[in-house]
Amino acid sequence: MQIPILSGVYTDDGPDVRVSYPVNMVPVAQQSGVSTGYLRPADGIEAFATGPGPDRGGINWNGVCYRVMGTQLVSVADDGTVTDLGYIGGSGQVTMEYSFDRLAIASSGQLWYYLPPSIPFQLIDPDLGTCVDILFIDGYYMSTDGENLIVTELNDPTVINPLKYGSAEIDPDPVVALLKLRNEVYAVGRYTIEIFDNVGGDFFPFQRTTGSQVPKGAVGTHACCVLANSVAFLGSGQNEAVSIYLGANATPTKIATREIDLILSQYTEAELATVLMEARVDRNQQQLYVHLPDRTIVYDVNASLQLQQPVWFTLTSTLEGFEQYRAKNLVWAYNRWLVGDTQGSSVGTLVDTVGTHYGDHVRWECGTLMLYNEGRGVIVHQLELVALTGRVALGIDPQITTSYSLDGEVWSMDKPISCGTIGNRMKRLVWLQQGTMRSIRMQRFRGDTQAHLSLARLEARLEPLSV
Repeated sequence: MQIPILSGVYTDDGPDVRVSYPVNMVPVAQQSGVSTGYLRPADGIEAFATGPGPDRGGINWNGVCYRVMGTQLVSVADDGTVTDLGYIGGSGQVTMEYSFDRLAIASSGQLWYYLPPSIPFQLIDPDLGTCVDILFIDGYYMSTDGENLIVTELNDPTVINPLKYGSAEIDPDPVVALLKLRNEVYAVGRYTIEIFDNVGGDFFPFQRTTGSQVPKGAVGTHACCVLANSVAFLGSGQNEAVSIYLGANATPTKIATREIDLILSQYTEAELATVLMEARVDRNQQQLYVHLPDRTIVYDVNASLQLQQPVWFTLTSTLEGFEQYRAKNLVWAYNRWLVGDTQGSSVGTLVDTVGTHYGDHVRWECGTLMLYNEGRGVIVHQLELVALTGRVALGIDPQITTSYSLDGEVWSMDKPISCGTIGNRMKRLVWLQQGTMRSIRMQRFRGDTQAHLSLARLEARLEPLSV
């Protein structure tokens, strides 16, 4: 009997059936002859460089990776050399946007410009107001102070004409972010998203596109991004609970499942307002990273389309429970993904050869759906995980474990087995004499990054207790 392992279930004391998404394992939708999809280890993080402070944002401009770390703008070369380029005020996450000749940085309500080879300078202009977010479009830098849309002059990005203010007026909600998609401006409010197109003219050169408003908005400046020709955002409409949506063609499509909504409900809106969302497109996967305070949840667009169900998984940097994932601000540069460290001042790179995070082992976990034999008891003689083994470090023989639950809440003791040494690619992962079930049963599997495995399917040999 084949049992799905791309996601599992458990129960809580509600009582409620909950979904357990894979932890530090990535679902891949691919026909292998063994299954229609498999779980591969999530990428590890290796140290690449060390910066002057915590990572606050990054961008690839003219083939060079620029990052704001601490209070400094730095460049990170392809050999890991970090060059300090100058002071950037403020704290927390920044927005970085480039034009033809300069880099703009929105930091803590301030707007900074960097024109190589000079040092960064702050734009001091009372007409700018508080710079909540920034983007570059059609020769203009556009910012928002939460109420107005403000453009710089075409021939001088340091000049702002107060007669050229625009505004999002469909709803009185504050504008929290600006995004660019298909050369249109998306003014992301707390409860609405309005779309503007460049029509020229003597005053504010952008005009609202009538009928293209999205009736939901984002909770924070960095809780939205562009993904799969849509605007992905964490937010809601008026008098709604916060969830995750893709907005396209003036229509918000909910991609969060009920389980994702239950996870989001654990946080206050103030906590969710600090969430960072970013896109990663790589290896035929379009992934949305949602960096929550104690974990990162990831949605895969392509896998969801192929499997005809929402595909989510969780990333975390711990051996027990959940902790903040140590990679953020992903930048594709020098043919690799460079990331900031949420717990230090390192610049890391994502690798698929190991699963450790800066040398530290982290856990992985996956589970099954409910096994049900129409109310009849079953003896579980054998469980076998069909896996790609033999890809572990030299000199170790790691173990993985399985446990089961008959009610989804109380679990048996973990039963370990060896998953084989390096080069042992014929190793079979088999558990014998796995007890019985009277009605339902759920199984889960655990290990850490010493056991560097891909899991294709779970096979069970069962014997009914009665006809």
